[in-house]
Amino acid sequence: MRVLVVEDHEELALTVAAGLRRDGMAVDVVLDGPAALERTSVNHYDVIVLDRDLPGLHGDEVCRSLAGVGHPARVLMLTAAGTIDDKVTGLSVGADDYLPKPFAFAELVARIRALARRSARALPPVLVRGDLRLDPGTRIATRDGRRLPLSPKEFAVLELLLAAEGAVVSAEQLLERCWDEFADPFTQTVKVTISRLRRKLGDPPLIETVPQAGYRL
Repeated sequence: MRVLVVEDHEELALTVAAGLRRDGMAVDVVLDGPAALERTSVNHYDVIVLDRDLPGLHGDEVCRSLAGVGHPARVLMLTAAGTIDDKVTGLSVGADDYLPKPFAFAELVARIRALARRSARALPPVLVRGDLRLDPGTRIATRDGRRLPLSPKEFAVLELLLAAEGAVVSAEQLLERCWDEFADPFTQTVKVTISRLRRKLGDPPLIETVPQAGYRL
């Protein structure tokens, strides 16, 4: 999944982003409200982790703006103020969930994953195609009972291909959903990752290249 972290405390923002990336997510970071609206206008995000007290534009206004344009991302609002009134206000302006600071990182990850499931069409908890099984919850993929030693990016690509249920997924879609803002759109990263994934999946081959279109399982 792709996540936008909007937090004006730069050290906290970068720490959260690093942890989410270790958990297999593609993460972008911005430090103020106007930058959040600019980024969401050009990128697709599954979940936005939004600090309420932001410079430039308050988090409540960012949330209202996203709801006003019908942005599909789910919003998890963070704030140091954890009163009932604060929670009610945050949820009333369009947030989908609310987490007071300080928070346990494991809870943050769990809430992000729960919101991402709500933002996408319903999928089974374990994705299966033939002898290939992928469990997003445990981050384990197996083929014919053999555990696959996948990197976070390889796992993300395989998960997206399985979720497509036989439909073609373009290289551009893979790059947008599995990498963050630092990915070069002209890079061969997707092609290289697909090549490594094919080797790890073994025979018979599972990933088909569709010329001029992309890839499918």
